[in-house]
Amino acid sequence: MFKRLDIFDKRYNELEKRMYEPDVVSDPEQYQKVMKEYSSIEPVVKTYRAYKEAQQTVTDSLAILDDSDSDDELRELASIELDEAKRRIPELEEELKILLLPKDPNDDRNVIVEIRGGTGGEESSLFAYDLFRMYSMYAERKGYKIEVVSLNETGLGGYKEVSFIVSGQGAYSRFKFESGTHRVQRVPQTESSGRIHTSAATVAVLPEADDVEVDINPNDLEIDTFRSSGAGGQHINKTSSAIRITHKPTGMVVECQDERSQYKNKDKAMKVLKSRLLKMEQDKQNEAIASDRRSQVGSGDRSEKIRTYNFPQSRLTDHRIGLTLYKLDEIMNGNLDEVIDALVTAQRAEQLKESMNN
Repeated sequence: MFKRLDIFDKRYNELEKRMYEPDVVSDPEQYQKVMKEYSSIEPVVKTYRAYKEAQQTVTDSLAILDDSDSDDELRELASIELDEAKRRIPELEEELKILLLPKDPNDDRNVIVEIRGGTGGEESSLFAYDLFRMYSMYAERKGYKIEVVSLNETGLGGYKEVSFIVSGQGAYSRFKFESGTHRVQRVPQTESSGRIHTSAATVAVLPEADDVEVDINPNDLEIDTFRSSGAGGQHINKTSSAIRITHKPTGMVVECQDERSQYKNKDKAMKVLKSRLLKMEQDKQNEAIASDRRSQVGSGDRSEKIRTYNFPQSRLTDHRIGLTLYKLDEIMNGNLDEVIDALVTAQRAEQLKESMNN
């Protein structure tokens, strides 16, 4: 571990010098690349330096305490610093182990989120809308940008399905745990007798693909245009600007009707298609690598019930980690950090356990 940390420390110093070199400063692309690497290893290096400083404090304090010429005041100060450094060293070691865990290569990407109403009819569509609203408010809190790709509304204001792009540094690292089946328990608006119903919606989270990663043969695409329509079949506009792309080898179909521009709709639809194909390929690779084990958190299996939202009790339960919170109103208004932070912590604990077993 410490050999790796020394390499990081050396590289950090090199990057610090590179940032001020004329050829880097004058080239925005190169400067951004240097800054990105510098920022990515900074937490590790700073923690490592704090660890070395604590170790040095132990050495210096012991030397003072062993020196018979040290006066009482200096010995008392050295004793206090020694106790503090001894307390900090194990904490910093644990922090370094976590920082050195393999990072998900998708974490810094933008994401494409797809929500679909599941079992429960109209109530599931209303819940799909609620999830979209929750994620939109959360994205706003994190400083992310949201762009709707496609939207299929119901007459009562629910969403049969909605697809949207979340753009921003680390978007995937925060949204990736949302893949799966979300179950809701509440009295539907359409229920006159006051009975609690259970319904569900599914969420898929895809890392946005870079153009260089997914090569699509134009001959494999069937592209259709049609008129955008909203709830009840009302036309949003009178031109055929909506786009439907079918990827013939896989049968994947992507629609985008959010923009009035046919070109913009096609661009968004292609982003979704490429991201779906990338996810499919990554899933294949992950299955080959880890067919004999499943991580407790973030498997992304959409058939798996990951969370229950119980409105009468204001209770949210994440079944993957046994987390229960009685603050559903806050969560539905975009306060998702407590839930996601708990999932991140659980995933790291699982990774640490695996790394110790290997």
